Amino acid sequence: MLLIAAALLLTASMHSLGVVEAPAVPVPGASGVGVPAVAEAPVAEVSGVRDPVARDAPPGAPTSAAGGHVSLERLARARGTAFLDALVAVGPGDLARADEDDRVLATAQDRPPTAAAVARWWDALGTGAQERLVALAPAVVGNLDGVPYDVRDRANRTTLADGVGTDDQDSDAQDSGAGSDRAAARTALLAQVRDSLHRESGQASRRLIVLDTRGSGRAAIAVGDLATARDVTVVVPGMFFTVTGQMHDFTDTASDLYDEQTTVSALATTQTARGVADRASSGTAVLAWMGYRTPDMSNILSLGLARTGAERLERVVDGLDAVRGDDRPRLNVVAHSYGSTTALMALSSGRMQADSLTVLGSPGSAVQTASELAVGPGQVYVGDAHSDPIAGSGYFGTDPGSAGFGSTLLDLSTDTVEPDAGVFRRPVGHNDYLKPGTASLHDVALIGVGRGDLVRHQARRGQGGGGTAQPVPDMYLLRPQDLQPRD
Repeated sequence: MLLIAAALLLTASMHSLGVVEAPAVPVPGASGVGVPAVAEAPVAEVSGVRDPVARDAPPGAPTSAAGGHVSLERLARARGTAFLDALVAVGPGDLARADEDDRVLATAQDRPPTAAAVARWWDALGTGAQERLVALAPAVVGNLDGVPYDVRDRANRTTLADGVGTDDQDSDAQDSGAGSDRAAARTALLAQVRDSLHRESGQASRRLIVLDTRGSGRAAIAVGDLATARDVTVVVPGMFFTVTGQMHDFTDTASDLYDEQTTVSALATTQTARGVADRASSGTAVLAWMGYRTPDMSNILSLGLARTGAERLERVVDGLDAVRGDDRPRLNVVAHSYGSTTALMALSSGRMQADSLTVLGSPGSAVQTASELAVGPGQVYVGDAHSDPIAGSGYFGTDPGSAGFGSTLLDLSTDTVEPDAGVFRRPVGHNDYLKPGTASLHDVALIGVGRGDLVRHQARRGQGGGGTAQPVPDMYLLRPQDLQPRD
């Protein structure tokens, strides 16, 4: 009941700011969330080729990509690498129709082949085949982890442009009713994504890595270059976040973190002589990942969405590793609210690793100690702001900031420092952690570039420390612009 009360309070405050839409109702059968998974087709071995639909193929029909064009029906029923082979083998007309087929999209976006398999498949294709897929099936290609990020950006922007154009043409022709409501919701989602991609002169590039227009939608936008960055941060949102309601603001938040990381990374390299000359990668990138459906008031007590989100987050990291190969970047996960529960699930699954994890305003999880997480030693950080009703609550299990967990607790409480004291202000409430000018944004940026040791106020929890934050002034990075008030 306390969680519901806190959620009602947060909902009211976010509605008053105009940043939360009414809960979206997924289109029946159009979203992977809440829809039973389609059973995989039986697998048969035909001439040494693993073909999941071979036993149902009509006489004389090709049984592999090498045999000629396959039908849309066969593509829709294929799984794993057979799905990838069928994408190449399907005829042009069926390939274009496949890009709007719910079954094909569900495979590509909900039950895809492994990122490593996708990367090998894509690299083996000729340029002509690659361009054909991007042109005719952008919604499929743009959401396959393992495809290069610049290709995914181009494909997803094609889907976005086509969707905006189609919706504009159809807006006057729509009848009233459910169909009209769905069309209006899709138009609003696409408009939000389009606006999120806008950047001012001098700002870092933005790439559209995920665009799923089914149901309430999913999206992910990278600020900076995921293909070359030395430090990559994935930001995972919490409850009430939707693409239609918050993607623009969420991407701007990622941009703020990118700017902070870029600045502190340069200073850290200069002041600590951290060598990077032996690395092919450079710079930083931040992924605003709204790649899972977050809970609303109808399902806030459920962990089902967190489990689904954890699986999707694992695939994101698999995709990063598949694309980068031997040049694996430093990976940092920053998770807020319900997103922290999602990230803790993913990092305790045994299928995902990260160099650091920072959770902000966490309601907890089933993970009891940091040793259960596939994260670098001493690289689990916890931020609990003053007046945050969710932080430290343990609604979903163990509080990661509790004594004995083994995390590093960031000092973000106004109990010890006034909001206007010092160079940075302290965050207040549940949604203030990554605002420009806050100590928490600065701390997260330092952690993201591998310099958590420079965080000014921190305390080790569960490793012999007393749990009281201690300043580390000698190693605090101070920039001239921080001496001036910031908006």
